[in-house]
Amino acid sequence: MCGLAGIAKTDGTPLTEDADDLLHRMAHAVAHRGPDEQELLRTGPVGLAFTRLSLVDPVAGSQPLWSPDEQVVLIANGEIYNHRELAAGLPGVRFKTGSDCEVLVHLYQRDGLRFLDNVRGMFAIVLWDRARDLLIFARDRFGVKPLFYHRNRERVVFGSEMKALFQDRTCPRELDWAGALADPALHGAPFFVDGPPNTWFRGIELVPAGSIVSISLRDGTSSSHQYWTFPSFTENTDMSEAEFIAAYREVFTASVRETEVSDVELGLFLSGGIDSVAVAALSTVRPRTFTAMNGSTIANGDAEYGHRAAAALGLENHQVVFATDEVPTAEQWKQLVWLLETPQCGPEIYYKRELYRYVKGTFPEIKGMLLGGGSDEFNGGYSVSMAGEGSWEDFQANLRHISLRSYGAGRPGLSAWWEQSDLSLVRGDVLLDGATAVDPYEHFFRWKYRDVQQYNCWHEDRTAAGSGIESRVPFLDHRLIELVAHVPRAMRERLTWNKRILREAMRPVVPAEFVERPKVAFFYGDGVRHTQLAFTRMLAGGGDALLEEALSGPGARMFVDIDNARATLRRLEADPGNGHVEFLLRVVNLGLLEQMAACPPSAPVDAAAAAIPVRLPVTDWAADTPRIDAEVLRRVDIDLTTVLAVADPVLLLTSPHDPQTCFVTVNGSIEYVVDAEDAPDWCRLLLAVDGTRTVASLLDEIGCGVDAVRDPLTEALELGVLTVVKEPTSNRDAASSAAAS
Repeated sequence: MCGLAGIAKTDGTPLTEDADDLLHRMAHAVAHRGPDEQELLRTGPVGLAFTRLSLVDPVAGSQPLWSPDEQVVLIANGEIYNHRELAAGLPGVRFKTGSDCEVLVHLYQRDGLRFLDNVRGMFAIVLWDRARDLLIFARDRFGVKPLFYHRNRERVVFGSEMKALFQDRTCPRELDWAGALADPALHGAPFFVDGPPNTWFRGIELVPAGSIVSISLRDGTSSSHQYWTFPSFTENTDMSEAEFIAAYREVFTASVRETEVSDVELGLFLSGGIDSVAVAALSTVRPRTFTAMNGSTIANGDAEYGHRAAAALGLENHQVVFATDEVPTAEQWKQLVWLLETPQCGPEIYYKRELYRYVKGTFPEIKGMLLGGGSDEFNGGYSVSMAGEGSWEDFQANLRHISLRSYGAGRPGLSAWWEQSDLSLVRGDVLLDGATAVDPYEHFFRWKYRDVQQYNCWHEDRTAAGSGIESRVPFLDHRLIELVAHVPRAMRERLTWNKRILREAMRPVVPAEFVERPKVAFFYGDGVRHTQLAFTRMLAGGGDALLEEALSGPGARMFVDIDNARATLRRLEADPGNGHVEFLLRVVNLGLLEQMAACPPSAPVDAAAAAIPVRLPVTDWAADTPRIDAEVLRRVDIDLTTVLAVADPVLLLTSPHDPQTCFVTVNGSIEYVVDAEDAPDWCRLLLAVDGTRTVASLLDEIGCGVDAVRDPLTEALELGVLTVVKEPTSNRDAASSAAAS
């Protein structure tokens, strides 16, 4: 992984010496991506900046790379996995380096714009054809590696990250509030969108995945060549179910082997799900593995399964601790948003970034990380949740519903008929308006292709890059997606429902408990309140300081209902499990990006670093559970001599018709309902709290032990529904009466 940046004149004139300072600043803006080496080149109309992270040929693999006749010069970020195979197809060519990227120069000289047709890898490329005065940008098929650019009549500036472009004072820095807020990637409404990813800023373009963009440096004209397109879902009826599974195993095994090509050490993020376990099981480099241990991953089992998977495969595992009472500071969050440059920055990204910081601080020799990302999107990982936990038929029905909704969004008059009830009087096909040939199943996969580029590849690249590490994603191999695209309709349920094709393909090499382990969300589901609470506290810290700062800019004041944003934060404080802090974070992130782009902060390489996360060694999960809970969950200690009271402004209400049900109100709104049938002991304890009696006396009254109510009592104390009274109310009242007399 490396950092690319540069500038080129498109009016036929050369760059002058004053471009050198810009190149230096651009290189520094992406220096975190390539901490091993920096090279600058200015010649004629082109200036290139390159910062290197050396994974292949660390000694002699420097860039820029030149053709023997010096007519082609190239800088590249990423890895060409099949470079040896490609080099073997170039007889007579003498290579100057062992760099995997040098083969691209010779392929271009031989094949022109067809030079990437047979290349496998992840890459962003800047190539200057001096003989034809062409500047060429290109990216891999899934957009794993980024490349942004902005152009005007005289020049084009480009870089791996937008912060490099912002070093050019003439580059626009206007956040596209309207476009961002309308994007389903932010608002989360169920629409199938398969257009290009959003850069979030006006005037900033992202080189399309699977494409080559050519810009003439003589007259500024440009053209685009798409060397790969997302496959159409054409059925292959010649292969049996068993043959599809065997083919998937063969291709995936080859992909894992290719992503392991490196002259330095690689690691692996291990959640204990089938995706990361499959990569670990097929890996030949025996990587160290790393697992996030927080309140959510303990509750959903990821932390434990990561430990168990590593033990089963004989791999070293590091459980990296994020205690539930640890809250990111406002400064940490702003640094993260600036590193990511996306409003989609959320809890998952924060924990991923911290995992990388642990790896960098503990094992600096690890420069690459194997990931299980991209499997859910193309192997049916979301099929069960999109079926509403129902059946394959429910999944198909919901896909059709969303597909019709997506097309109907442009025909509101007709869609009103269709959406007004579950028995529409107008045929759904009418909404498609000529698009009836589009298979909702294929529509769903095309949406996920966009989603992978917009979210997965974007944040995986940046969280790794922030620590000078390269992320590698073996599931994003175009051969795998093309194989799945050819699964006949009759086999879809058996192969792409709940990732059956992957599970069956891995059955010979992965222990059964991991093959059949259900998919769990990273932090949603059991334990979500731990994560929600931490990020709610971050936003509310210092009197809502981060929220108020983010919403103080001109765009935020124009587009955001600030009073409602504050009310949303209050609601999340009252009940972190009710709602999604991520939606509020996205609006906050937009406000922060608006301000940071207008006045760019320090480069990530200069940012003050927080303390490195720590590891919790685990030998036997069951035996170590008390220690794990103590280190991570940080439960409130329940002392039986403690006196409890209902906190201000909480009221406990019951109904004369149902005295056993307790309604917990906060600021006049019902936030929780405690049902005596579901939790009889907890309901009776809550209603007995009066600010005068100890926990022990309350438990004696209701006739139960502390273990029966420990979890809800702890949660009530954490959320501020109950509070600890240092002096019983009766004693205070007596003292007040004595003073008055």
